[in-house]
Amino acid sequence: MGTSPEPSKPRQGGSLKRILIKLSGEALMGQEDYGIDPLMIKRIAGEIREVHDLGLQVAVVIGGGNIFRGAGLARAGMDRVTGDHMGMLATVLNSLALQDALESLGTYVRVMSAIRINEVCEEYIRRRAVRHLEKGRVVVFAAGTGNPFFTTDTAASLRAIEVEADLLLKATKVNGIFSDDPVKNPAATRYQKLTFEKVLNDRLNVMDATAIVMCRDNDLPLRVFDLTVPGELLRIVRGEDVGTLVTND
Repeated sequence: MGTSPEPSKPRQGGSLKRILIKLSGEALMGQEDYGIDPLMIKRIAGEIREVHDLGLQVAVVIGGGNIFRGAGLARAGMDRVTGDHMGMLATVLNSLALQDALESLGTYVRVMSAIRINEVCEEYIRRRAVRHLEKGRVVVFAAGTGNPFFTTDTAASLRAIEVEADLLLKATKVNGIFSDDPVKNPAATRYQKLTFEKVLNDRLNVMDATAIVMCRDNDLPLRVFDLTVPGELLRIVRGEDVGTLVTND
């Protein structure tokens, strides 16, 4: 799996050693109405590579909303479990696309799926995932948690905790967390820093409640940032104050 040379063990980049990036499937659409925009996935892969080249260990979780969304299919009358399984397969498609984009840049990648699909990617095994990260491979976690009724936000929190990431990065289309929807309310203010309790109590809808509770209970910092702005990911790992930071303090 992968065509680029095996990398050396990465150096620790600043105060961060290992991060997990949560990408929505919709982020891959770019200027398209459906599916994957080749220019967008190339840019995202380039930014991930820049971060990886600093010496950080990088894991990624991708959603599947650009292809299928289980909850939406269920609202249209499909069995929810079937719809969620279709959504899981959509995340595998997106993960393979990101793998290809990263490998074209010379980055070594492993896709690990929560459901067995061994002909195209590895089965998720926690210890193996950690070993891949330690060896300097970008690890892309596909198929969510492998269970229906759980979002890829929850999968991102779960995987970040399992591999002991130092920071969970949630990529969105706005620059952090706001007091209100900034698209509908131009007067909405951006929070520089929040606690998980305030996110839950104020129903700020950054991620689903299960994901937020998991971050809170395991003291996993979360930073929400705008993926549509080039270079934001690199600025974050260099220590710049980008987006909104959510912690227990």
